Amino acid sequence: MSRITHIALDDANLPPPTPEIEQERKVAMFDLLEDNVFTLPSRDDRPVPQGPYHLGLSIRDKRLVFDVNTESAEKAAEFHLSLGPFRQVVKDYFQICESYFEAVKKSAPSQIETIDMARRGIHNEGSRVLQERLEGKAEIDTDTARRLFTLICVLHYGG
Repeated sequence: MSRITHIALDDANLPPPTPEIEQERKVAMFDLLEDNVFTLPSRDDRPVPQGPYHLGLSIRDKRLVFDVNTESAEKAAEFHLSLGPFRQVVKDYFQICESYFEAVKKSAPSQIETIDMARRGIHNEGSRVLQERLEGKAEIDTDTARRLFTLICVLHYGG
Protein backbone atom coordinates (compact mmCIF):
# COMPACT_ATOMS: atom_id res chain seq x y z
CA MET A 1 0.00 0.00 0.00
CA SER A 2 1.80 3.10 -1.22
CA ARG A 3 0.42 5.84 0.95
CA ILE A 4 1.01 7.93 4.05
CA THR A 5 -1.01 6.87 7.10
CA HIS A 6 0.60 9.16 9.67
CA ILE A 7 2.27 12.54 9.41
CA ALA A 8 4.20 14.50 12.00
CA LEU A 9 5.35 18.10 11.63
CA ASP A 10 8.35 19.08 13.69
CA ASP A 11 7.16 22.56 14.55
CA ALA A 12 8.33 22.55 18.17
CA ASN A 13 10.80 25.41 17.70
CA LEU A 14 8.49 27.55 15.59
CA PRO A 15 6.40 30.47 16.80
CA PRO A 16 2.72 29.71 17.35
CA PRO A 17 0.77 29.88 14.08
CA THR A 18 -2.04 32.32 13.45
CA PRO A 19 -5.54 30.81 13.61
CA GLU A 20 -5.68 30.88 9.80
CA ILE A 21 -2.36 29.05 9.44
CA GLU A 22 -3.41 26.50 12.04
CA GLN A 23 -6.66 25.88 10.15
CA GLU A 24 -4.75 25.42 6.87
CA ARG A 25 -2.49 22.89 8.62
CA LYS A 26 -5.40 20.91 10.08
CA VAL A 27 -7.25 20.76 6.76
CA ALA A 28 -4.12 19.75 4.82
CA MET A 29 -3.27 16.99 7.29
CA PHE A 30 -6.83 15.66 7.36
CA ASP A 31 -7.14 15.69 3.57
CA LEU A 32 -3.68 14.19 3.12
CA LEU A 33 -4.40 11.26 5.42
CA GLU A 34 -7.79 10.67 3.79
CA ASP A 35 -6.42 10.41 0.26
CA ASN A 36 -2.81 10.37 -0.92
CA VAL A 37 -0.33 8.61 -3.17
CA PHE A 38 3.21 8.20 -1.87
CA THR A 39 5.58 5.63 -3.35
CA LEU A 40 9.28 5.13 -2.79
CA PRO A 41 10.98 4.00 -6.00
CA SER A 42 13.63 1.30 -5.86
CA ARG A 43 17.16 2.67 -5.96
CA ASP A 44 20.29 0.87 -7.12
CA ASP A 45 18.39 -2.42 -7.23
CA ARG A 46 17.96 -2.34 -3.45
CA PRO A 47 14.60 -3.40 -2.05
CA VAL A 48 12.44 -0.60 -0.74
CA PRO A 49 10.37 -1.20 2.39
CA GLN A 50 6.73 -1.24 1.38
CA GLY A 51 4.18 1.16 2.78
CA PRO A 52 2.01 2.36 4.23
CA TYR A 53 4.37 4.99 5.58
CA HIS A 54 4.72 7.38 8.47
CA LEU A 55 6.13 10.72 7.32
CA GLY A 56 7.99 13.22 9.44
CA LEU A 57 8.47 16.71 7.98
CA SER A 58 10.91 19.16 9.49
CA ILE A 59 13.34 21.92 8.69
CA ARG A 60 16.89 21.15 9.81
CA ASP A 61 19.97 23.15 8.93
CA LYS A 62 17.88 25.21 6.49
CA ARG A 63 16.83 22.07 4.60
CA LEU A 64 13.44 20.43 4.28
CA VAL A 65 13.68 16.90 5.69
CA PHE A 66 11.39 14.03 4.75
CA ASP A 67 11.79 11.19 7.28
CA VAL A 68 9.91 8.13 6.01
CA ASN A 69 9.28 5.03 8.12
CA THR A 70 7.08 1.99 7.73
CA GLU A 71 4.20 1.41 10.10
CA SER A 72 6.47 -0.99 12.00
CA ALA A 73 8.96 1.88 12.53
CA GLU A 74 11.50 0.55 9.99
CA LYS A 75 13.45 3.37 8.32
CA ALA A 76 12.30 3.47 4.70
CA ALA A 77 14.02 6.65 3.48
CA GLU A 78 15.25 10.06 4.49
CA PHE A 79 15.89 12.87 2.09
CA HIS A 80 16.87 16.49 2.49
CA LEU A 81 15.75 19.15 0.03
CA SER A 82 17.14 22.63 -0.34
CA LEU A 83 14.63 25.28 0.68
CA GLY A 84 15.89 27.68 -2.00
CA PRO A 85 13.53 26.55 -4.78
CA PHE A 86 10.55 26.96 -2.42
CA ARG A 87 11.32 30.39 -0.97
CA GLN A 88 9.69 32.63 -3.60
CA VAL A 89 6.59 30.49 -4.12
CA VAL A 90 6.07 30.19 -0.34
CA LYS A 91 6.45 33.97 0.03
CA ASP A 92 3.97 34.55 -2.81
CA TYR A 93 1.58 32.01 -1.31
CA PHE A 94 1.61 33.71 2.11
CA GLN A 95 1.04 37.12 0.55
CA ILE A 96 -1.95 35.93 -1.47
CA CYS A 97 -3.31 34.04 1.54
CA GLU A 98 -3.18 37.23 3.63
CA SER A 99 -5.10 39.02 0.89
CA TYR A 100 -7.60 36.16 0.72
CA PHE A 101 -8.17 36.08 4.51
CA GLU A 102 -8.74 39.85 4.51
CA ALA A 103 -11.03 39.69 1.46
CA VAL A 104 -13.20 37.00 3.08
CA LYS A 105 -13.88 39.42 5.95
CA LYS A 106 -14.91 42.46 3.92
CA SER A 107 -14.93 42.03 0.13
CA ALA A 108 -17.52 41.19 -2.48
CA PRO A 109 -17.80 37.54 -3.56
CA SER A 110 -16.41 38.33 -7.01
CA GLN A 111 -13.29 39.87 -5.48
CA ILE A 112 -12.86 36.86 -3.16
CA GLU A 113 -13.20 34.52 -6.13
CA THR A 114 -10.52 36.40 -8.09
CA ILE A 115 -8.07 36.27 -5.19
CA ASP A 116 -8.88 32.60 -4.59
CA MET A 117 -8.11 31.76 -8.22
CA ALA A 118 -4.72 33.46 -7.87
CA ARG A 119 -4.13 31.61 -4.60
CA ARG A 120 -4.87 28.27 -6.26
CA GLY A 121 -2.49 29.12 -9.11
CA ILE A 122 0.38 29.85 -6.72
CA HIS A 123 -0.50 26.71 -4.74
CA ASN A 124 -0.33 24.67 -7.95
CA GLU A 125 3.09 26.16 -8.71
CA GLY A 126 4.32 25.17 -5.24
CA SER A 127 3.08 21.62 -5.67
CA ARG A 128 4.78 21.41 -9.08
CA VAL A 129 8.09 22.54 -7.55
CA LEU A 130 7.69 19.91 -4.83
CA GLN A 131 7.02 17.15 -7.35
CA GLU A 132 10.13 18.18 -9.29
CA ARG A 133 12.27 18.23 -6.14
CA LEU A 134 11.04 14.77 -5.11
CA GLU A 135 11.73 13.23 -8.52
CA GLY A 136 13.66 9.98 -8.04
CA LYS A 137 13.09 10.09 -4.28
CA ALA A 138 9.32 9.69 -3.95
CA GLU A 139 6.42 9.55 -6.36
CA ILE A 140 3.38 11.58 -5.41
CA ASP A 141 0.25 12.67 -7.23
CA THR A 142 -0.86 16.27 -7.66
CA ASP A 143 -3.32 16.29 -4.74
CA THR A 144 -0.70 14.84 -2.40
CA ALA A 145 1.82 17.43 -3.62
CA ARG A 146 -0.67 20.24 -2.97
CA ARG A 147 -1.33 19.10 0.59
CA LEU A 148 2.35 18.55 1.33
CA PHE A 149 3.11 22.01 -0.07
CA THR A 150 0.62 23.48 2.42
CA LEU A 151 2.46 21.72 5.26
CA ILE A 152 5.81 22.98 3.95
CA CYS A 153 4.36 26.49 4.06
CA VAL A 154 3.36 25.95 7.69
CA LEU A 155 6.95 24.97 8.49
CA HIS A 156 8.25 27.97 6.53
CA TYR A 157 5.92 30.25 8.49
CA GLY A 158 8.17 30.05 11.51
CA GLY A 159 11.39 29.13 9.74
